[in-house]
Amino acid sequence: MKTVFYMRIWTFIVISFMLQTLSSQSRPDGFWDNIRYGGGLGLGFGSNSFNIAVSPSAIYDTGTGVALGTGLSFNYAKLGDTKLTAYGGRLLSYYNTVDFIQLSAEFEQLRIDRKFDLADQRITEQYWLPALFLGVGYGNRNFVVGVRYDVLYDEGRSLYADPWLPFVRVFF
Repeated sequence: MKTVFYMRIWTFIVISFMLQTLSSQSRPDGFWDNIRYGGGLGLGFGSNSFNIAVSPSAIYDTGTGVALGTGLSFNYAKLGDTKLTAYGGRLLSYYNTVDFIQLSAEFEQLRIDRKFDLADQRITEQYWLPALFLGVGYGNRNFVVGVRYDVLYDEGRSLYADPWLPFVRVFF
């Protein structure tokens, strides 16, 4: 029931951004001139651990402070005998309230494949994991640093250790 509530919030946010975009004056440039590409890369390693993450994205900048887009996500992690692979997609919406403050709402749906040892058994789990991130950042439209919160966070199943996540967002 909690997931349905948050999905309604996400739908409301996306529809609000789209209505604002449709009611605003269109930019004189062509559609493809308003597309920006970016995303994130991550690499981590330590004693008996390794993690790599790749998340390309594309957004349409409406010229009204609103940007809507989509992205892909891939994450592989190994910690001891535990292995995790996560892949899926994201819907993105960003709103620049003023030149340097950006609000964001991102819905991410990941397929999680996790293998680990428990007692003398090898456990394999496969499941879909939704995440709805609401965030705020500081920067310009191409480079933003901030924090986001996963309102659908599930401690036992989430890919992340905490619902609060810092981010660095780069678009070209």
